[in-house]
Amino acid sequence: MQGCDGSVLIDSTPNNPSEKEAGANKGTLRGFEIIDTAKAQLEARCPGMVSCADILAFAARDSVFLLKGPFWQILSGRRDSNISRVSDVNLPGPSFNFQQLTQSFAAKGLSQDEMITLSGAHTIGQSLCSFFINRLYSFNSTTAQDPSLDPVYAAKLKTLCSQNNPDPNAVVPLDPISPNDFDNSYFVNVLQGRALFTSDQALATDTAAIATVQGNSQNPSPWIVKFPQAMIKMSEIGVLTGQQGEIRKNCRVINSS
Repeated sequence: MQGCDGSVLIDSTPNNPSEKEAGANKGTLRGFEIIDTAKAQLEARCPGMVSCADILAFAARDSVFLLKGPFWQILSGRRDSNISRVSDVNLPGPSFNFQQLTQSFAAKGLSQDEMITLSGAHTIGQSLCSFFINRLYSFNSTTAQDPSLDPVYAAKLKTLCSQNNPDPNAVVPLDPISPNDFDNSYFVNVLQGRALFTSDQALATDTAAIATVQGNSQNPSPWIVKFPQAMIKMSEIGVLTGQQGEIRKNCRVINSS
């Protein structure tokens, strides 16, 4: 992904697998039809004026707000990429350790504190079993179950994600406490060994990070203030403006198609 340019919305073609086909995206990104509906309504009222990239940025903000999270102002004017390649996807993986996470966010100009702040977004959303099932049955050569997982939580996950006959479409909420509320329970989960991904639990392996996690778990107010600021910064990464890119008529297809 090059940045906040709507490239992830483009469908694959026979000769060009798009970003949707990347392992980090395939099967986990959903709701494209909602973006399609918003785009169709905007095109009917003001054709060629609002980009798919802007729709995504505003949809992310509004989704957080509707789930009892903060609201923030976003600049518009992004344009859409006319390129989407599976090889361009370079997202933090669910098995990343703390150092890998820090380096991945730093490559996009985001600080370690902003990385921790944005990780709190995992208080909402879902995951396929395949992204964490190794923590339940084949963690490493000597340990089947990840010892950092809360045993009670691990047992529950095993009922949802079978080792012998896994359902490829089974999904698990990222937050077992309040999956439909944008709150600070993510940080509580990290402290209690109930973070779903290895990359989430990794926040408990760094001394400075865990101090921030503890603070966010006890008093969410500073995190609620910092989250919009980090989201605004992220929404301005790699944007296209002016005559760059295009404003797609259909978010799934570049105009020249």
